[in-house]
Amino acid sequence: MVLLKETSVGMIDPWDDDAGLFHMLLFGHCRKRDYSVDDEDPIKQRVRRTYYTMHTHTTVDFVKGKMEKWLKFNHFKSTIKDALIRLNELVDESDPDTDLPNIVHAFQTAERIRQDYPEEDWFHLTGLIHDLGKVMAFYGEPQWCVVGDTFPVGCKWGPSIVYGDDSFKDNPDTYNPKYNTEYGMYEPQCGIEQLMMSWGHDEYLYRVLVHNKSSLPKEALYMIRYHSFYPWHAGGDYQHLITEKDNYIKEAVLKFNQYDLYTKSAGIPDIEALWPYYESLIDKYIPGELEW
Repeated sequence: MVLLKETSVGMIDPWDDDAGLFHMLLFGHCRKRDYSVDDEDPIKQRVRRTYYTMHTHTTVDFVKGKMEKWLKFNHFKSTIKDALIRLNELVDESDPDTDLPNIVHAFQTAERIRQDYPEEDWFHLTGLIHDLGKVMAFYGEPQWCVVGDTFPVGCKWGPSIVYGDDSFKDNPDTYNPKYNTEYGMYEPQCGIEQLMMSWGHDEYLYRVLVHNKSSLPKEALYMIRYHSFYPWHAGGDYQHLITEKDNYIKEAVLKFNQYDLYTKSAGIPDIEALWPYYESLIDKYIPGELEW
């Protein structure tokens, strides 16, 4: 059983107005995942464009094609540290709340987890690497199929997916009777691990870690694989497809996600000073060159 505890981030509803105020006071900003439409705001325009493109092209066949391409693990070899350093060049085009390089968010997340769970070194490392699948953006993939929230393909789009049904109006699976019903290609209560998720950094990193025989615990792998599945763990969608075991997975994801949501701030960690500690964790759990 994953036990949530009172932490510096707090056990409060991230969508509650009082929670937003609390975190604004605590971290100097309010992380609300604001996806409102504003044609005068270039960041909101960028985010909306990224999601509309993603939702237009993400079909069952598209995901199968990406899995066929990337799950050969023959694109490059790299240590975890070298892959993380590449994230210094990446600003997530789907994120409405920050324009900092992704490596900064990685260390912010890891350090906040370390503060609250000092004995759980695997959790610190999970925070550091959770977005590392975004390295696909440096190997020919546009950001719209790398970043952003995830969702299952092959069934009706969940009502909590950002930008809603309008963003899927040009997606052919929206009109395919095999895929546009409540269950689509799935059986009732099939379980979250049986769902074909939209292709992105979560699924890719999870598969990389399994392929390279990482010794991170299953809890860490769940956190990584489903941390962007907001329509499920935050929106409550897809209840007709989940099982009792999935409640354990959800608890693990929520334990992690409070740090993913509420640690993006103006405070930039001293990354060079922190490397020796995190390199020791990499050597412990994911050593050497990995196949990507």
